[in-house]
Amino acid sequence: MSTTDPLSPRALPGPGLRQWLREAFTGRPTPLLCMQVEVSSVCTCRCTYCPHTTKKDVWQSRLMSAETFAALWPLMRQCGRVHLQGWGEPFLHPRFMDFVSVARRAGCAVSTTTCGQHMDESLAAAIVDSGMDVVAFSLAGTDEASNASRRGIPFSRVCEAIRCLQEVRRTKQGVHLEVHLAYLLLPSQLDAVKRLPELMEELDVHCAVVSTMDYIASPELAVEAYSPEEADKVAAAAAVLAPVADRVRRSGRELWYALPDPEAVGRVRNGCRENVDRTIYVDTQGNLSPCVYVNLPTSEEDPRRRIFARAEYGRPAGELAGLWRTRGFRDFRAALAGPWPDLPCAGCSKRFEKIW
Repeated sequence: MSTTDPLSPRALPGPGLRQWLREAFTGRPTPLLCMQVEVSSVCTCRCTYCPHTTKKDVWQSRLMSAETFAALWPLMRQCGRVHLQGWGEPFLHPRFMDFVSVARRAGCAVSTTTCGQHMDESLAAAIVDSGMDVVAFSLAGTDEASNASRRGIPFSRVCEAIRCLQEVRRTKQGVHLEVHLAYLLLPSQLDAVKRLPELMEELDVHCAVVSTMDYIASPELAVEAYSPEEADKVAAAAAVLAPVADRVRRSGRELWYALPDPEAVGRVRNGCRENVDRTIYVDTQGNLSPCVYVNLPTSEEDPRRRIFARAEYGRPAGELAGLWRTRGFRDFRAALAGPWPDLPCAGCSKRFEKIW
């Protein structure tokens, strides 16, 4: 007896003719800007700054089921972008491309972030053909030495993966696809970022987004983060990043960076750069949280974990569509908009960052 694939068009029908025509002429309403979906918490890398490494004894390596992803359909229909990445390597999921297809069918732009370890010509071709518009590769340096914190994935392998995808993209004339760098700026490797313009030129990368370490996975890693109280440290980073960004932009490429704002210290700071009013994070089990930092896939009791709803296959579409507006989410967002945010947000640097 055959069963219907929960990801098939039959199981997830699109809008009717009237709604399709309305969306074609007036656009599809997208009250959700972005939904970040953790399709995998499995990863073969062991980056020194990642909780997958520091919490290895309690880490839960899991893959999202097709049923759980299908349960997100009513949310995707309200969403502008689906970013398929969480606390693991997304391309380790055997149905990754099926997930892309579903999100695209829902009308969403689709992107992902990868370590690059598993890239080959076959995967690159599938990416280009899928209609994804952004694939970002993670780096924490611009050569083997400065990128050494990303254990398990040599710098040379990341460059090889980018070249592979670029070659296939050009062959297939995949002008819709942009290749980005998700660059983690560590204070101990600050000088390495000066070589980013040349690296972007060499690899023909469209855009680099430079961020700092927001989740401190162990106390000794605090020195590799930036906080708004560290004015001199932030100023030193800004002095390096500003001319780097200028060089990249003058070459016709893009570079954006974010740093904590020391002037924000002592002032009431409302909101968050993660745009939690209009974004959600979904883990492999279908649990919904405000952001990735408050939902680590560990078996421990985590006082910072915030799960406010769960997408379960078979629930009525109307219930699933409203999960991101449940009482827990409303209270969390209201607190973040005021002077007394929830515990996980109180000291988070995302609340104090400025983008350049």
